[in-house]
Amino acid sequence: MSGAYHSDLAGKSALVTGAASGIGLACAEALAEAGAKVHLADIDDAVEKAAAGINGIAHVVDLTDAQAVETLPAEIDILVNNAGFQHIAPIHEFPPETFTGIQALMVTAPFLLIRRVLPNMYERGWGRVVNMSSVHGLRASPFKSAYVTAKHALEGLSKVTALEGAEHGVTSNCVNPGYVRTPLVTGQLQAQAEEHGLERDAVIEQVLLRRSAIKRLIEPADVAACVLWLSGDHAAHVTGTSIPLDGGWTAA
Repeated sequence: MSGAYHSDLAGKSALVTGAASGIGLACAEALAEAGAKVHLADIDDAVEKAAAGINGIAHVVDLTDAQAVETLPAEIDILVNNAGFQHIAPIHEFPPETFTGIQALMVTAPFLLIRRVLPNMYERGWGRVVNMSSVHGLRASPFKSAYVTAKHALEGLSKVTALEGAEHGVTSNCVNPGYVRTPLVTGQLQAQAEEHGLERDAVIEQVLLRRSAIKRLIEPADVAACVLWLSGDHAAHVTGTSIPLDGGWTAA
């Protein structure tokens, strides 16, 4: 799919957070294939190898550090706010510091990055902000209070960005995947198994995909294809919205 838009992003610059693996890496690869110069940011130094693979620029950075965010480039045409992590526990057992950390990475960091890049987007009269939300930005699940809270907050931030950016040629949208085959998802299988009293192998179908009509995990490249589409000129009127890639989860 990305090949169909290969010429769209020539001369554009992109910044993708959480780009060392999973959805973030897939987005960086798709944007680079489409002609963009891609900056890849991640706390994991594996991002350096990822960037080398697509002739991109690596930034090893802790996005929960506001000063570190200021070291990232501001002259960006396409911003993909993707970085995140998960913690699963009942509310009454949820560590407050973990709750705060998830908000810092998945709400405050996107706000700071949007704030940083918008002036240059406004000056150019063109920009794309793509926020990697989740089906959990539209629906809730038990034991994920911090993640669901953060994704709902990101939805609101994205909509405000869309309204403010419209007159400047800047769009802002959320992409809302269900469960994607990424390290974040596979890493939570054991915790889910313990919470629900299931064998680890039963978690995917009986827990993760219980509310999905399509009973298979989404591939990172499929999410990246949606991000790539939103980044093109043809999507200039798509703004302030959320695009579920959820196998029918929100249809029920």
